[in-house]
Amino acid sequence: MEKPLCWTIDDEGPDYSVEEADLKAAYPDCDIRYSGIPFQQDLEDFGAQADVVFAQVSADVTADVISKLKNCKGIAVFGSGYNNVDVQAAKAAGIPVTNVNGYCTEDIADYVLAAMFHFYKPIEALYGQLKNGAWGVTALSQPVHRLSRQTLLLMGFGYIGKVTAQRAHALGMTVLAYDPFVTDEAAREFGAEKVDLDEGLARADFVSVHVRLMPETTGLVDLDLMRKMKPSAVLVNTARGNLVDEDALYDALKANRICGAGLDVFAQEPLPNTSKLLELDNLVLSPHFSSQTVESLWNTYKMAIDIADDFFQGRDCPHILNPEYKDAL
Repeated sequence: MEKPLCWTIDDEGPDYSVEEADLKAAYPDCDIRYSGIPFQQDLEDFGAQADVVFAQVSADVTADVISKLKNCKGIAVFGSGYNNVDVQAAKAAGIPVTNVNGYCTEDIADYVLAAMFHFYKPIEALYGQLKNGAWGVTALSQPVHRLSRQTLLLMGFGYIGKVTAQRAHALGMTVLAYDPFVTDEAAREFGAEKVDLDEGLARADFVSVHVRLMPETTGLVDLDLMRKMKPSAVLVNTARGNLVDEDALYDALKANRICGAGLDVFAQEPLPNTSKLLELDNLVLSPHFSSQTVESLWNTYKMAIDIADDFFQGRDCPHILNPEYKDAL
């Protein structure tokens, strides 16, 4: 392919040197362009001519955007979530859509453990207690159980759920898996017991969400679901913010219906400084950071290069989200 145009839409990436070097090695005449968000002007100026589009998960690749992509051979999302890409519009336009699935599996699993440890061994809070003169058992507001005596429910048992299960199992935790698409045997292979949702919620000390965001899962974690959790339980969400009804979560935490929460994702991102979640002391919040490591960024870029090469060469690549796109060609 002569001088392919590769367009990256990303308001987060600090450095594209690896991606650029590899693309140039394979395609010396490749024209590489970058846009932040919003990107509408760049779409008009050059993006409409792109052969391949890489989009950060926060980029809205709408049906209108897709209708203007005249040469596009594929759209790849820089991440697992693709809810901001109109996959059906891409299918109608004959454009395959894929994602870099699995690039940060270990990193998110580690974040879930970190969130659990935050409530089990709250070192930062204990440091504050020490400075205020507390010592020994007086520094704890309530007694805690060992993690090896506690139970983790994984809502969703895909790549991340499985690795999280292995890590939690290694700590001696009882691990439960709720996923209608996973067999009992598959759950046991990763140290988990498959359960229905109500049973899992009733038994769990920690509930970690690993469900794909779709219309039918939006607001899945609502007040009714939280009422089925133990009052001592902690909710962890590293998946997508809109899976959790944040108003219901605020009410549940305010009323101590559940003990706490750890959130790395939010319905509106970045989280506004006016969010009432910031008023609460029984939760820990982070800026959509759970996937971020040197290794995950490296994986993202290397996987993106492989995807670009597949698109340029007209090959099918892994994780095509709309395989029916060929029907429109």
